[in-house]
Amino acid sequence: MNMGRFGSGFVRASAVLFLWLFAVAASLAQMAASHPASCKKVFLSGEVNAGQQWRASFGQGWVFRVLPIQPGQSGYSGWDLVVDREQPAGFPDALLLATPPYDSINEREVGTTFGLRAQDAIGWNPRAIRFLATPEALSEGQRLYGKLNRPAGGVDSGATQRLMALQRQSAAGEFRILDARLAPGNSDAAPYAENWALASPRTPHTAEALLNAKSAKLGELHWMRFSIALWLPARWKIPPELQAVPSECAE
Repeated sequence: MNMGRFGSGFVRASAVLFLWLFAVAASLAQMAASHPASCKKVFLSGEVNAGQQWRASFGQGWVFRVLPIQPGQSGYSGWDLVVDREQPAGFPDALLLATPPYDSINEREVGTTFGLRAQDAIGWNPRAIRFLATPEALSEGQRLYGKLNRPAGGVDSGATQRLMALQRQSAAGEFRILDARLAPGNSDAAPYAENWALASPRTPHTAEALLNAKSAKLGELHWMRFSIALWLPARWKIPPELQAVPSECAE
């Protein structure tokens, strides 16, 4: 047997096999790219008055809550958007953990916080949110959140990276204000809120009188009607009373 000829044939065969495998891998990658992950898009809607809360279950033990922001000494008004378990799992909730930045102006707060006036808050519309969608991710996220700003040790970079990884695996949502009643603030818009101030006329709303004089600078949010869209994993068990349609998963 001519071993040199056999060897060269083996090399050619190996090269062909390698090219075939490479082509198959490329084809699979292209198919994955052309067929985005599938989700169920679920729709919720409701309305809420100042100082009151709203909630709706959307399956597998999860609840979307719209909770009143505590007024405190600054006379804040508005609501926090919260995703939590049916039996509340404590702070921070699954939406807060997946919707940074933390301790700053954030899409999860529809209110007169961080210098936003009432009219600016409704101008920031719609709002893109995310939330951790498994109890295990929520539990781990809460543990990691506790490590971020420990006074003694500073920021834990490992916890930050792991929390960012959990955020990349989170589910997406959109919160849209459909109508509102508010007392506009009489101060100028903060520089970072000017675009929202300009956009506020596009959100249907009614201007009303102030209920508390100390809220004059930022104004007050008295009521809002809203819709919520959630992009949930395809295997999610949706309550029968909810509307859901097949959809590509939101980025």
